[in-house]
Order: sequence, then structure tokens, then C-alpha cells
Amino acid sequence: MSLFVDIKKDLGAFKLQAKFEGERSEVLGLLGSSGCGKSMTLRCIAGIVTPDSGKIVLDGKVLFDSKARINLRPQQREVGLLFQNYALFPNMTAEQNILTGLSREGDRAEKRRICADIIEKLGLTGLERHRPTQLSGGQQQRVALARILVSRPKMLMLDEPFSALDSFLRWQTEMEISDLLEDFEGTVLLVSHNRDEVYRMCDRVCVLNDGQCEDVITVSELFSNPGTVSAALLSGCKNYSRIEKIDEHHVRALDWNAILETRPPVQAHHSFVGVRSHLFRLGDLGKRNAVYGRITKLVDDVSSTVVVLNTGTGSEYSGVLVQLDKGRDNLAVDASETCIFVKPEDVMLLKA
Repeated sequence: MSLFVDIKKDLGAFKLQAKFEGERSEVLGLLGSSGCGKSMTLRCIAGIVTPDSGKIVLDGKVLFDSKARINLRPQQREVGLLFQNYALFPNMTAEQNILTGLSREGDRAEKRRICADIIEKLGLTGLERHRPTQLSGGQQQRVALARILVSRPKMLMLDEPFSALDSFLRWQTEMEISDLLEDFEGTVLLVSHNRDEVYRMCDRVCVLNDGQCEDVITVSELFSNPGTVSAALLSGCKNYSRIEKIDEHHVRALDWNAILETRPPVQAHHSFVGVRSHLFRLGDLGKRNAVYGRITKLVDDVSSTVVVLNTGTGSEYSGVLVQLDKGRDNLAVDASETCIFVKPEDVMLLKA
């Protein structure tokens, strides 16, 4: 274990209770919707905000302990935080901004050498004399990241690092940062509300739901077996139904008027099933694990057709979204009753 966090903070609208552990040389994602406490968690770790209670330890060094009355200043924590707005000094050049990340003591020539090395490594050569307003969003981000890296932090925290970039630049910057993180030996915390970013960049993930941390799981588990409705929702699952248990491997999906077989055994704490929209398939009447309904809407996409199926129960979960591959599935739009089915291994059992 490299990082231990167990803190509480009353934010008025909700109470933040962040509890998780991070390993050295891993990228740990903090995934949650806007306003759930992700950025506040980073600020508490960095020492910008003081938690009401709890403890934060990094590589055996206590950064905060409310009982022991320890609360190190941000400069003492050896933690680098990349803000969403980058927080560059507008009156300084890129080079000057980076140099502020180095301590005031030490050899000036050595500082210039370190600065030149990071500028070359991050592809900023030729931009040393540019001020932030003369740089693109991606270039500003790299300058801010360079300023952090020259201080040699033990942990790096990225607060939604791609949210301010357009789609093409976001992809390019993500690839550059991924390459950079491969050489970083400490823990990396990546805050995001984008499941695709988490899938591509993170080793493990902690879901935050209204300030409450769920168990840390691997990224593959988040998409194959998220465990809770909130985690499944954040991972992109759009179809849910309340359930009644029939036996160890069969449930009644109340909102879909269907009986479904499941691969994992049904436990007492399971109250929902979830099925990802691309895992439903068109089927024949009488198909096992079938859901029946009427098509109420079609949405044409570049490579797929999204179908809205009304199962007729009238509940908030009764509409089923099905993503069909244009090159594989033939859709009978005028069918009075449409049948879709799902494999038992693709039915996710969830707790509320």
C-alpha cells in the first residue's frame, strides 16, 4: 500500500466519506458524476482543504491525522495536483512557470537543465518564451504537468485532465499522458466522470456516489461485475429492472415482465438486474431469457441503431435500450411485438 485515505467532510449538501487505498505505480480512478466529491477528495489529500476528521498517509508519511492533530502544509506533502484550469501564472512564460516547481534553493544551472529536460520530454521545445494566453489548451496542460513533475512528487493527482479539450485533442493528450504515466513510479489518482477514460487509463477504480466511496475494484470488474446500480450506471449500463428471486439462478425481472437465467448465483442482497444495451440480441418468440415489447423509437447512429423497447409495465425502468449492429442485425420495425434476448452470463446482478 502506498496511499491510505479515510476522511470525512461535511459539505452541506452531502457528507463526503472517502475511504480507499492506492498502490504504488498504479493509476487509480475516482469515477463519479459531477458534484459527488471527487475534486474535494483531491483537495483534501493535497492539503488545500482540511477534512473534518480522518487520516491520510502516503508512503508511510502521515499527511493528516485529526486525532494526532497532524495537518502538513501542501508544500510538505510531496503531492502534485493538476487542476482542471491548470492554474498557470499568466504573467510568466512557460519556462518560468515550470521553474516555479523547483525549490528556491540549489544551483541555478542545474534548475535550467532540469527544466530543459522536461520541456523536451513533454514536447514543449520552442514554446519556452510563450505566455499561457499564447498556448493551446493542450500545451497549457503540459506546462502545468511539467511544473508538477520537476518537483518530483510521490503522488500525482489529475482532476478531470481532458474535460476542457476538444475530442481530437483529448484523444491525443490522453495518449501522451498515458505514455508519461508509465514512467511515474508513484501512485496516480485520476478523477473522471468519463467511463471510457477510466477504462483506457486506469488499473483500478473507486466509484463515488453522493460522497460515499464504494469498494475499489479492477477496471475489468467495473464493466463485467460492477456490483451496485450506481457503479453500473457510471460504467454506461442503461437497462435495469427490479427483481424477485425464483431460485439460485433464475429471477423475475419485474419491470420487463420476463424470467431471466443468470450465470452467477442470486444472493439476498441482489435487488436489480442490469443488461448493457449492446448485449441484447434480436430473437424469436419463445427464446430463452427473452424480453418482449413494442418498439417506440429508433435512433440512427453511424454504425448502430438504438432501439427503445416499451415492455408495457409503466414503471420507470420499463423502457429497454437495445444497440443493434447495422451490419449484423436486421430489424423488423413494423413488428407488433418484438423479442430480444440476453445470454445468462451477460445478466448482471446488482444491489441498490
